[in-house]
Amino acid sequence: MNAAGEGASAGPARRLPVLLYMGGLMLLVGFGSPAGGLIDVPVTFFLKNKLHLEAHEVANFRLAAAVPLYLGFLFGFARDRWNLLARKDRGMMIVFGAVCAVVYAGFAAASPSYPVLMAAILLSLAAWSFTRAAEQGLASMAGQQLAMTGWMSVVWSICSSLPYLASYGAGGLLSQYLEGERADVAARILFLVGAGVMAAITCYAAWKPRAVYGHLHPEPSQAHSLGELRRLARHWPVYPALAIWFLWSFAPGSGTPLQYYLQNTLRASDSQWGAWNAIFAVAFIPTYLLYGVLCRRFTARTLLFWGTIVGVPQFVPLYFIHTVHGAMWGAAFIGLSGGVASSAFIDLLMRAAPKALQGTVMMLAGSLYWVAVRFGDVLGTYLYDYAGGFAACVVAITIAYALILPTLLLVPKPLIATREGEVLPIEDEDLARPLV
Repeated sequence: MNAAGEGASAGPARRLPVLLYMGGLMLLVGFGSPAGGLIDVPVTFFLKNKLHLEAHEVANFRLAAAVPLYLGFLFGFARDRWNLLARKDRGMMIVFGAVCAVVYAGFAAASPSYPVLMAAILLSLAAWSFTRAAEQGLASMAGQQLAMTGWMSVVWSICSSLPYLASYGAGGLLSQYLEGERADVAARILFLVGAGVMAAITCYAAWKPRAVYGHLHPEPSQAHSLGELRRLARHWPVYPALAIWFLWSFAPGSGTPLQYYLQNTLRASDSQWGAWNAIFAVAFIPTYLLYGVLCRRFTARTLLFWGTIVGVPQFVPLYFIHTVHGAMWGAAFIGLSGGVASSAFIDLLMRAAPKALQGTVMMLAGSLYWVAVRFGDVLGTYLYDYAGGFAACVVAITIAYALILPTLLLVPKPLIATREGEVLPIEDEDLARPLV
């Protein structure tokens, strides 16, 4: 059994600077995402309100625009293999943070239309995905080496929620404000803000605090590319971890159908839709933090099981809600009931990643997330438009979540038998299991 790092738990003096540094990096990368609320929400409103697209047409645009996200594992594998500027993860963030900033700035001068928006999202996503791969790989590696995948998953979860929270709150209001403005002015504001965020990532990556990198050791890849892919393919823990993440992300009806249900059926405004998503995001945070406390007291196996049990009926209350005010309370319930499960599943992904392939695994999880979200959105819009309305979406989401419980039985027991701070069996031969 190989220990994480040197086999000892990281003390608070070592752990806190790493968590704070990674938290700042994750926040910047989250705010810079073309698929996040800062860009995505106003673009969605533009398609809905300016171009007057139907629900399934908006879903199809988002499905096509997310192609780089479906190929995220390629960006992750590039992270694991490349060493740009001889600075590994920092080099990749410096280079592609700058590239993404230039792409954003270029499209700020373009006149917005369906094809222009499609091209802008595709190109900026491709550049942004390299920076995301470096951030994800670095976070997972640090979590493993310092035996703190639990708290790293908490930081990852919170720092993913905060851009989502701020972006939906500001994005909905911005969309409403820009209703009377020229479309090219709106697009210029959005893309220039995105360019500024990505430029900030480039500067952040150039900083190398000793309190962070002094506790981490490099994990250079030793084999050629095909050999590394074979090593990943033989690493059994990756399979159930990714399957669980896919099921958790596949929530037919939680995107476009929910927006149309709230706005067209319950008569919510753009700002109220933004507020719903903001409440949804912030409600996760208390139970994310709860996971940080529990992961030092209970094994990952216990938290995975009970987090899933609590999370399965997340969306059921929406079936019984028929007012905008009630929907806001439903958003809070959904967030509170899903925080422990979300953190536990991210913890599992970090534990399951083999050394020197953390970027590939985490970006592969990102690929599956977006495949699940986008195709789930398409399925959800079909159910919403043709097969029972929003009630059918709630049933589909609950079934997908329930399937996580039997999938947990496929996770190797040694991988989830430890608490936060205990040795992680990252490369233990006992974790290997032949595929049949």
